[in-house]
Amino acid sequence: MGFTREFMEVQAHDNTKLHVIHTNDLHKAATTIEQFERHKIVGVDVKYTNDHGEDQKPALVELSVGKDHPVLLFQLSAADKNCTKFNNFLADPRYTFVAFSIDGDIEMLGRVGLENAHFVDIQNEWRVPTATKPLDSLGDVSGILVHDVELTNAERSRWACMPLSMRHMEYAAKDAYAAYEIWSRLSIIQEGLYRANLDKEQTRKRARSCGDYDY
Repeated sequence: MGFTREFMEVQAHDNTKLHVIHTNDLHKAATTIEQFERHKIVGVDVKYTNDHGEDQKPALVELSVGKDHPVLLFQLSAADKNCTKFNNFLADPRYTFVAFSIDGDIEMLGRVGLENAHFVDIQNEWRVPTATKPLDSLGDVSGILVHDVELTNAERSRWACMPLSMRHMEYAAKDAYAAYEIWSRLSIIQEGLYRANLDKEQTRKRARSCGDYDY
């Protein structure tokens, strides 16, 4: 049986509020994803069922393209059919899906036949300069930004249990949104540094060229 719950003002951080859609309905998931298709960066996170070993599967997939569009919480464990739009979106190489520590997510999605063509692990791409542990990275920054609501161990085991609490949905929506927001800002910084270095190189070339003339 399909369900959809929408929340218009889930607090993210500072004054940012998120529109959150939690659904297992294939049509609702598809129409929400249509709003994402103009964007090239997608924040993603996957929560798992409470099964063990090979029986564990993805329970909830969270997608965000920023605060101006809904965060989609697709309850994969409660969907009675495959959502073709969702499956194709994940597999489309035109989009960059960004997350923290993605190895487990990739494995879980693969267990239900889902593939992702362009998954970027922020944890591996950007490290804290003074890191003392292999996994020190902007994942810590993400936690500081979004996890003002901390789930208990018991709550963390309930991602496949319906209905999800408001705390679960806030936590999940913030995870996907933070991944999107952090990577988007890093991309802007990276592009700015590239352009600044290019301008400096062109200035040096012009200076060398001018120095070749005899006056």
